[in-house]
Amino acid sequence: MLEQSEFRDRRYAYAVLKEIERLSSGEAIRIVHVCGTHEHTISTNGIRTVLPDHIDLVAGPGCPVCVCAAEDIDKAIELARRNHIITTFGDMMRVPATDSTLAKERTAGADVRVVYGPNDAVEIARKNPDRETIFVGVGFETTAPTMGVEILKNPPDTFSILTSLKLIPPAMHLLVNLEGFDVDGFITPGHVSTIIGTEVYQKIAHEYSVPCVAAGFEPLDVLESIRMILLQIEEGRAESENEYSRVVRPEGNPAALKILDDAFKIDDAPWRGLGVIEDSGYFIRDEFSEHDTRKKFDFSEMESVDILPGCLCHKVILGMADPTECSLFGNRCTPEDPYGPCMVGHEGTCRIRAESMALQD
Repeated sequence: MLEQSEFRDRRYAYAVLKEIERLSSGEAIRIVHVCGTHEHTISTNGIRTVLPDHIDLVAGPGCPVCVCAAEDIDKAIELARRNHIITTFGDMMRVPATDSTLAKERTAGADVRVVYGPNDAVEIARKNPDRETIFVGVGFETTAPTMGVEILKNPPDTFSILTSLKLIPPAMHLLVNLEGFDVDGFITPGHVSTIIGTEVYQKIAHEYSVPCVAAGFEPLDVLESIRMILLQIEEGRAESENEYSRVVRPEGNPAALKILDDAFKIDDAPWRGLGVIEDSGYFIRDEFSEHDTRKKFDFSEMESVDILPGCLCHKVILGMADPTECSLFGNRCTPEDPYGPCMVGHEGTCRIRAESMALQD
């Protein structure tokens, strides 16, 4: 195993790149990652520019803020307008709902607060016992346990969570079944894999004959994961392998997995622009329904709008369009004034691309 300092040593990177070139057959290969942090590593370090031209490195649905359905934010906005306390992560403030954002609601006078995590929201609930406090909980398997812990710790009766928690493997199943979108390999997300492990990807690898490799976040991690995928392809194998073994274990994190199982059930869930994906969401178990915002409050019936006119986020999220293909990119839609969800969050493909292009200029 390499020492941490060696992950940014050019000599090792050149050696891996040479091996990637050797393993490349010249045929088109599409490798998909599903992690915003991987996209940041890839874009800011120019990894796409050093790969052989026939290797297409594509960003999939790896940004939890981007895939949060508009209907979930619509519910939070409705509760904010009822004078309840709304708490959430900073990235969620500017994510577009059907006709507003949480940031706009706060400007209009709603009590919307940015917190670092659900534990901060619980403290706000304790200090405001005469008001309802809602935490808008967005994330993947990585952040879901932090919310599960608070549910299991018997928080105040006035505290509830509006969950928009997604599972990555079902989204990977969706990608490999997209018509006209061939996936030759997956770089599986490092953070998520610390929780769920690497064994869970074996089903995808075996069922679809698609190599999967969990990767860390240094440039060399990403390059090495690509090399490992190409080696599997050359050898006619399709397995779930672990490049990030210094952190990720095959079985994942048993303690975190138990929290997830105790606090949540898995059911079909809506993803922005992707529709409803089977068994892809964590929802609070019935025994904790007093802390489930969806069950605690009645909501108005409305038709939510996930994708605003002209926005290509739904295609960008799926890896079917590059951010630069959107006519709004860099014009109507910028990191300073985002129009679509992929330009809002720090893990959004459009935002990462815009910021990396600005650095290159």
